[in-house]
Amino acid sequence: MSFNIALSGLNAAQKDLNVTSNNIANVNTTGFKESRAEFVDVYAASLLSSSKTKAGNGVLTAEVAQQFSQGSIKFTNNSLDLAITGNGFFATVSELNSLETSYTRAGQFKLNQDNFIVNSESGYLLGFPVNTDGTSSSVSLSTAEPIRIPTASGAPQKSSEVDIRMNLPAGDSYISTAPGNFDPEDPLTFNNSTSVTIFDSLGDSHIMTYFFVKDDPSVNPNEWMVFASVDGKPINLVDPAGGGTNPVAGTVSGPLSPTGLIGARLLFDSSGDFQSQIPTAANGGIITEDFTNHLPNGADTSQTIKIDFNLDPLGPNANEPTQFASNFEVTSLQQDGLAVGRLTGIDIGTDGLVRASYSNGTSQPLSRIAMVNFANEQGLKQVGNTAWKESITSGEALAGEGGSGTFGTINSSALEQSNVNLTSELIDLISAQRNFQANSRALEVDNQLNQTILQIR
Repeated sequence: MSFNIALSGLNAAQKDLNVTSNNIANVNTTGFKESRAEFVDVYAASLLSSSKTKAGNGVLTAEVAQQFSQGSIKFTNNSLDLAITGNGFFATVSELNSLETSYTRAGQFKLNQDNFIVNSESGYLLGFPVNTDGTSSSVSLSTAEPIRIPTASGAPQKSSEVDIRMNLPAGDSYISTAPGNFDPEDPLTFNNSTSVTIFDSLGDSHIMTYFFVKDDPSVNPNEWMVFASVDGKPINLVDPAGGGTNPVAGTVSGPLSPTGLIGARLLFDSSGDFQSQIPTAANGGIITEDFTNHLPNGADTSQTIKIDFNLDPLGPNANEPTQFASNFEVTSLQQDGLAVGRLTGIDIGTDGLVRASYSNGTSQPLSRIAMVNFANEQGLKQVGNTAWKESITSGEALAGEGGSGTFGTINSSALEQSNVNLTSELIDLISAQRNFQANSRALEVDNQLNQTILQIR
């Protein structure tokens, strides 16, 4: 009996050595979780035996239990390196249409040849579908899909509105015969001008220029005319409520039609406050005619531009133009169009939202990295490559977003290192070695006793 007890002790010490050696071997393995050999004593008894005289039958390995404590975070320069702080696992599948999911804490991800996010084993990282505002449309693992980074460029957006905020100098001199002699190519026929880059439906850029002409103060005091051109070619400003014309704004001799170039009018009071505009904002404001004569590149010629001076009829407003006794100054000039954008970067938030950034200043939410947790992490089945699979004892996979509920947060450009404490493992190694030697000595003594008995005559 003692012979078998010593053998069980040797087996237990060997198992302890194996577990400790495996921990030490994986001290630099990203996302690795150390294991602990757990032992129980073996004790056999029957109804008719006396427990007071039972010595026990040795030791048995009950379980090699992994310890899912947090590993240290190591920061990197790769935005697709991901680390989880707190509870949870990444979910991956081996093939695009596979339903067999593996779970890992190792976040060494990269792009494959088809621009899918994969790990070193070519496992596809799963993510939840998202809405245009970045919220998840579903957090069910059954709807999660492999995350793919688009190769297409950011779509252009044609300009539809330009917001202008400026000061028109009250002390500017009136140009004789203005605005009837306005010529966009002659700077002596207008007081001031400013330009902004706008975009057509194809993402091509154009320069839109605004000209400001002070009206005759003896006839129309504190009033200015506004004219516009696109790529140096004058364009009419029309009143949509007036059937595409703007007779109240005044017409001047111009190159587009025999009746002249149509402009708009800005009216200020004696304090320099913006009072009204013609055409009025209620009639659609100041809008250009369509770009039929200004877009030779095949873009949408129905495009128009609304010039918004942010008129506030209730009183002075910081967003309105002014007419003060100071220099001409444009304080804001913004338009809503976008050029064609190329992919410039991928940002991943702590909640797992994957967002693509483009060179035209836009960004697009692509997916949200799926986080998965289990009622019993130690019940997960190890499958190698620092991955686990669901088992009966682990419970079903519970999916959710990073940073919500019991789920940890996701750190981009970071990796979770192994949670192995090398100092502790070396101490355990010495302890396991001594246990092995002690059980070997017990086995040797048992063998000597057996030899002594066999030699009795």
